[in-house]
Amino acid sequence: MASEEQEITERKELNPELSQEKKPETDPTDAVESTEGPTDNVELESQEEPAGVAEPELEPSATAAPEEEEAAGLPSEPVSEVESASEVSDKTEVESTAALAEIPESEPTPAAGTEPEPESPTAVEETVLEPSASTELHADPTDAADLELEEVAPAADYSQLSKSEMVGLLEKTLASLKTDTVSASDYRRSDEVLKELRPLFDQSKAADRAEALQRYIQETGADEGFEFKQDEVIGRFDSLYKQIKDQKNHYFQQLEKAKDNNFNLKTELLRRLRELVEADENNAGDPKASWNGFKHVQDEWKAAGNVSSPHNATLWATYHALVDRYYSNRNIYFELKELDRKKNQTQKTELCEKVEALVQSNEGNPITKAIIDEANGLFEEYKHIGPAPKAEQEVLWQRFKKALDTLYDRRRGQNEEIRKEGAQLYDEKSKLYEELVPFTSFTSNSINDWNEKTREVMVLQDRWNAIRGPMPRDEGKELSKKFWAALKQFFHHKGEFFKQLEGKREQNLKAKTQLCEAVEAILESGEESAETTQKVIELQRQWKTIGQVPEKFKDTIFERFKAACDGFFNKKRSRNQEVEKEFEENLAKKIALCERIETVAVSGNADLSQLNAFKKEWSQIGYVPKKDMQSIQKRYINAVNSFVGANGKISPKEKELLTLQNEAEMVRESGSSRDLYKKEGDIRRKMTTLENDIAVYNNNIEFFGRSKGAEKLRADIDKKIQVAQKQLEDLKHQLKVIREAQ
Repeated sequence: MASEEQEITERKELNPELSQEKKPETDPTDAVESTEGPTDNVELESQEEPAGVAEPELEPSATAAPEEEEAAGLPSEPVSEVESASEVSDKTEVESTAALAEIPESEPTPAAGTEPEPESPTAVEETVLEPSASTELHADPTDAADLELEEVAPAADYSQLSKSEMVGLLEKTLASLKTDTVSASDYRRSDEVLKELRPLFDQSKAADRAEALQRYIQETGADEGFEFKQDEVIGRFDSLYKQIKDQKNHYFQQLEKAKDNNFNLKTELLRRLRELVEADENNAGDPKASWNGFKHVQDEWKAAGNVSSPHNATLWATYHALVDRYYSNRNIYFELKELDRKKNQTQKTELCEKVEALVQSNEGNPITKAIIDEANGLFEEYKHIGPAPKAEQEVLWQRFKKALDTLYDRRRGQNEEIRKEGAQLYDEKSKLYEELVPFTSFTSNSINDWNEKTREVMVLQDRWNAIRGPMPRDEGKELSKKFWAALKQFFHHKGEFFKQLEGKREQNLKAKTQLCEAVEAILESGEESAETTQKVIELQRQWKTIGQVPEKFKDTIFERFKAACDGFFNKKRSRNQEVEKEFEENLAKKIALCERIETVAVSGNADLSQLNAFKKEWSQIGYVPKKDMQSIQKRYINAVNSFVGANGKISPKEKELLTLQNEAEMVRESGSSRDLYKKEGDIRRKMTTLENDIAVYNNNIEFFGRSKGAEKLRADIDKKIQVAQKQLEDLKHQLKVIREAQ
């Protein structure tokens, strides 16, 4: 007994829900009075299930409303029966109003490591019912989840989900609950999702409302009259939330109703089995029909579903008591019973081999929930198989239990390793969080600084995501919440910076748009003057001083400004090409004129009457290219001077006068009066400089001695004086010409 209680304690540590079951107190057979009679002696023995391992039974999750569980209408007192085989002779028994014997709600504590079962009639000697060692093997299991070890899994972090993503998660959850394979564990998981999402969604909705209220106060100056209008996402979330809750409640209500129906069905089957046993005892009748009827009841009993836990032991005990009475009272089927036991032995042996193969095939591999589910399925089959021969019954059970316990023990050890690994992962992620905290207070006015810090933060995020595996549930959930909150705070600050930057870029866009409009207006006016050109160049300079614009307008605004500027300069360039061509033609005409004047001067037939004709022809020819202007003017002056010099009929003074007048006319043609005054000032300043230089040179000569070295210096200075005087004479001549031109 002590060993069995120890096994039960271990199983309950593995599955806390088992600790909620009521501990058996009395043997169900204690309610049956044994009487001696002339009939064969019968001994009833209960069969035992693995210590602490109960058949899975789906129960409503802890989130189901208590009122819904009460509504299931479960009977407060179980009604069943257990009969002694000795009652065949005198038919005395204690019956309830439902013709079923009252059986205590609890069962005796099972003995460890045994699995009693109904004996064959050949072993029946006593008429007194003895307390069975255990009836747990035949009791319906409490919950399929009871055989599952606590799953050590990372806590899901939904704090970074948006409202739309939360709605999407609820839609997926609702869709998964509408499949044919949905189970109670699926509804429990969905309830956990609802528990996680509800506060997060309410927090997000409250933030939206606070933000809307703040905008309303900024616009109106008060919060009076504010009304928060929920969007479609909030309505969709509430609708999905209610649908999942309603569907879960409906599922467990139907489950409880099914258990009630199963209870009624099994009670009816017990009534039929009792009638069959009594009919067989009172009248042998048709053995084959009786056997077939008995098998039908057995098949229907096996196909019937679970019932509520308080009734499992009573129903199973009554069922096996009646089955035992049936076999005990049918000596004709003794051999058939033995064959059936051998067949059961074969089936149980196959199940032992399967569970042992399951252990061997997963040697060195993690024991997953799927493996545990498969093992539970094999146990379910084992439980529904009838007894094997007495000598092999306990051997088979210990063999099966040993393989099953091996899987459970490995699962326990695996969970411990996962917990240690989770603690290590928690430490690693805590360090990453500490590295992230300083970034939450980062601030800068530089885009490059923000981009650099963003790259560093993304590295931390990648390192966080690279650490995979479960962490301690509560601590890991809190750490994940803090990490993602710090990450959001950094990007919030970054978003605020770029929001301000975007406002400045909008101003830059407006300024550049105005520049585009200014250039386009000049282009449409068709003006091509120097002032207009300078204005366009100034607009281009202003463009370079304006900062960046929003990224989506960056290319379009630049192309617009460039197209306007290119249009202006292309048009001007096209016009200049036509003018340049005309200038080239004028240059050719002036060159030809100079050649004619030079030819006449060389011939010696220079006539002053021709000079005026040459001047008139020159003045009628237009502008020449700027690069050739000075050279052609100089050639023309030289040609005219040669023409005047070749005339022998005038005096040298008249020649000088004509030459000066000719040069003055050229000066007038080459510039405005303002330019002439400016040029005159330049000439005078140069003349003053040269006169000062000459005076200094003459003064320096007086200090030189008569040495050989001094003579050389004197010669150099004399040469400089001569050059300066020549330049001075030229400037004086230019000054005369300018005065003449004025």
